[in-house]
Amino acid sequence: MPRLKGPTLLRPGSDQKIALKEKILDIYDAFLKGQDASRGNLNFWDELFLLKANVKYIESELGALEPQQLLKIKDNINSLFYHSVATLKQDHPIRVVNALQTLCALVRGVHKRTLSDHGFDVINILIGFDSAEMLMTNLVERLNSILVGVYSVSLKNLALRLFLILATVTDNVSQNTILEYLMINSVFESIIQILANPTSRQDHGYEAVLLLTLLVNYRKYESANPYIVKLSIMDDELALTGLGAVISSTLARYNSQFKLGQDDTAYTGWFSAITNMVGNMFVGENSEHIQTSMDPDNCILLALYEAVHLNRNFLTVLSHNHAHPVQSLPSTTCPPSPPAVPSAAQNLHPEPSSPAPVSESPTNILVTFLSYCSMVMQDLKDEQRQNNTKLCLIILTCIAEDQYANSFLHDANLSFRVPLFRAPMRHRKATTEMVWASRPLACALLDLMVEFIMSHMMKCLPLELYLRCTGVIHRILCYQKKCRVRLQYPWKEVWTALISLLKFLLGNESALVSNYNIFELACQVVNLFNLFITYGDTFLPTPGSYDELYYELIRMHQAFDNLYSMALRHSTNNGEHKNTANKLTSSLVNIRAIINHFTPKIDSWSTANKQTALTEEQVLEVVRTNYDTLTLKLQDSLDQYVRYAEKPKETAFFTLLVRAIISDFRKNVIISNLEQQSVLQEFSTIQ
Repeated sequence: MPRLKGPTLLRPGSDQKIALKEKILDIYDAFLKGQDASRGNLNFWDELFLLKANVKYIESELGALEPQQLLKIKDNINSLFYHSVATLKQDHPIRVVNALQTLCALVRGVHKRTLSDHGFDVINILIGFDSAEMLMTNLVERLNSILVGVYSVSLKNLALRLFLILATVTDNVSQNTILEYLMINSVFESIIQILANPTSRQDHGYEAVLLLTLLVNYRKYESANPYIVKLSIMDDELALTGLGAVISSTLARYNSQFKLGQDDTAYTGWFSAITNMVGNMFVGENSEHIQTSMDPDNCILLALYEAVHLNRNFLTVLSHNHAHPVQSLPSTTCPPSPPAVPSAAQNLHPEPSSPAPVSESPTNILVTFLSYCSMVMQDLKDEQRQNNTKLCLIILTCIAEDQYANSFLHDANLSFRVPLFRAPMRHRKATTEMVWASRPLACALLDLMVEFIMSHMMKCLPLELYLRCTGVIHRILCYQKKCRVRLQYPWKEVWTALISLLKFLLGNESALVSNYNIFELACQVVNLFNLFITYGDTFLPTPGSYDELYYELIRMHQAFDNLYSMALRHSTNNGEHKNTANKLTSSLVNIRAIINHFTPKIDSWSTANKQTALTEEQVLEVVRTNYDTLTLKLQDSLDQYVRYAEKPKETAFFTLLVRAIISDFRKNVIISNLEQQSVLQEFSTIQ
């Protein structure tokens, strides 16, 4: 049998060893020079795939060739691809592994050069037009049989790795023409079987979800994508639950690691207090938050989005209780290490697996996701985290629009303790806020939105994120109004956050108005108050809550007066935002009517009773006794909103997001290839 490493010689008169070139590299060089290395040797291909594939060498050598040079050796590349696919049908484990490694290297190596056509020339060089359809059909069928058959974990990992390499060879997944063959020859059923089986899900769940996410995003805006259709109608409860389990366990690991990082950096004592105080003196406005130590996972979030957005059956999974497997967090957002190569003794059979340990306390996918959102939303300094936060808010928007999702969000029988991370700011330290009393999940969602509003008021205003945040609150209120759900929630926290946001916009008008349409955000905030004013009696928990709303409006009347003045000024100066400013003045009519109605009554009561400072209860008493004489204008469409639609507004966002996921996977493959050499050392000899 051939040795995996070339022999060594000693220099004459010296102990220094000279490493000879591996035999496999000589064969590769012959192929790259256009020579037919198999001529005259009937057993050439059987012998070739017993030699350890040198993935790094194939990739680097093919990547160094110009397109014209690749065309000259096209026949040899086609032949190597063909025989690699044919070898996959054998039962010899070493040949199968080396064939898979060779295919991975060929695909990546040929795609390293940008050709004139983004797809067809690559397919011609790699496979050949005449045999492409047949070969790809055979390849997909064989890889599917490996994924769902009785084979080793490591071999299945390698099969999934080849699928993922095929899906990530171009920056824009929709320009990857080779994926047309995966549209014709479906991988969906294999992915579903992996997710539905607890053991295979534990071993391959992340990679399966990543592959499904990429395939769903292939030309999703241009033509019918069979993966979108199949995902949207899938009703296999085991598979849907498995998909949710992979998403939840991955997010839970990020939450655990972030919590550990917070605990490690939590210092006590006077020295820490002084250090924080001095440090805060030199912290700029945009540096309020501590940078978290890890990048968010776009792949898993995008998978959650696609499931929530496309499949209504998945929303039932969000309410399922489950326990998370205890696992270590991957070092990157893609699978952290290369697949281990099966030894000959395994004979393509799986290793015995022990059941995965689980955490003691059951949880819920939505609980985990809300905790994850509170972590990600803390820091918006870079574009990646802003995009991640945007995706979180889009997912919450889709959930808040769904009738069934809202029903379990507000179900008192589905109460959970939700740990939410709170960002460190000048007036408080970083904390993980645990509400020890179980509450409906809608309460935690509102807490999260309030926290976002209060912790991101900065001159570099994340306007779009604020609009989405207030949009989530609006959708929750619309559901409560429609179904007359009286959520036991401290609504004053929402009102305080919204008024604080309006005060921030007023205080920074000159800096913000030239860069942002702050009137659009102000309109949305004011309309939330209008929804409380007009329909609050249908969903506020007690009559006292309605009184407290009026109290807050009267107490903060100056903010609303100033807001009206600002809107009136901009609506009459023919500025850029004239129309939105005019809309804002109209939306303030009822709030101003409340203020103008009750303020004189309160002043009159104060004069009559000779009290200059009234207590809250005294003001509330004046409010209660003067409701009857208050006249308000009925405003239309307060409980209406434009439902979320991905196309066309968000197409560019998701295209860039998938690009980033592909880029992360490629970086991980490069790291894996460097590590792969040590993994393959077990093949030093073959019995």
